[in-house]
Amino acid sequence: MVDALVALGWDDDWARAFEPFRDDGFLPGRVSVPHRGAFDVLTATGEVRARASGRLRHDAQSSAELPAVGDWVGLDLGDEGSPTVEAVLPRRTRFSRRSSGEGASAGREQVVAANVDVVFIAVPLSEEVPIRTLERYLTLTWESGARPVILLTKADLVEDAERVAAEIADVGEEVPVLTVSSRSGFGLEELRRQLGVGVTGTLVGPSGAGKSTLVNALVGDELLETGPLRQRGGGRHTTTRRQLVPLPGAAGGLLIDNPGMREVHLWLADQGLEDAFPDIVELESQCRFADCRHETEPGCAIREALDSGGLSPERWRSYRALQAELAELEERLTRTTSRRRRPG
Repeated sequence: MVDALVALGWDDDWARAFEPFRDDGFLPGRVSVPHRGAFDVLTATGEVRARASGRLRHDAQSSAELPAVGDWVGLDLGDEGSPTVEAVLPRRTRFSRRSSGEGASAGREQVVAANVDVVFIAVPLSEEVPIRTLERYLTLTWESGARPVILLTKADLVEDAERVAAEIADVGEEVPVLTVSSRSGFGLEELRRQLGVGVTGTLVGPSGAGKSTLVNALVGDELLETGPLRQRGGGRHTTTRRQLVPLPGAAGGLLIDNPGMREVHLWLADQGLEDAFPDIVELESQCRFADCRHETEPGCAIREALDSGGLSPERWRSYRALQAELAELEERLTRTTSRRRRPG
């Protein structure tokens, strides 16, 4: 019988990190669903609804430091049945993106999922696979500290699913590419093998990729709400919240379902960019000059690879565009920090 906390991902390292909070009388729990102003938290004895304490909110330097789905937290159950989240344990991994839209939160870090071991980048085979978007997801995943897996969903809707998988295998170098079908069950066992007792995965990708349907298929129940299929096979987006779901059976594991992402803006991810484009990083190291701009300089390995066909112009342009996006973000954050430090 697997211990209830172990099934949620608890281990000796988490126990050691939690010791100071246990001394304060708090209990460990893991955030399963974040709500506005409250959180559903899984504990060794069940699920509780808790609010962030005033001290936790006051001490947070930004919204990214408040509890996110997948976080391990310290709970004070309270004497009157009003549990509060008093602390957030340091995260091992964090899948973050830059928040989009307008208003005060625009351009800030949004923690999509915390403490995940594997990120499943789900894209539907019912539509053209967006290679450039995959590169963005891979950059964010490598930066998060988790390992990526490209998940091609709705394999039952196309006749050449394995051919498509083979064609995009080069995008992620050694990143596994799995094809699955929630309807037929094809590929689900291979997906389960990517998880295991205490292992946490998260599903990210566009609306209509069938992420919630996939979770339901693995759970064996209509746990998450899904929408009807459109004629082309894309699901209507219904997921509006992030949710951590423990998977049943001896294999166990946990999956975090996420709403579809219309925009995939990078957060600080210099190392993630290098990990997502190792072929280009290797070519750059072969240039004759360390400060090569890859334009007209002699001995430029990038230009040679482009001319010979060893590097596709599309992949090079994607890399440069992501570089520029990260540079713009860093400049913006530097300006923001400077304004905050300016004496009033």
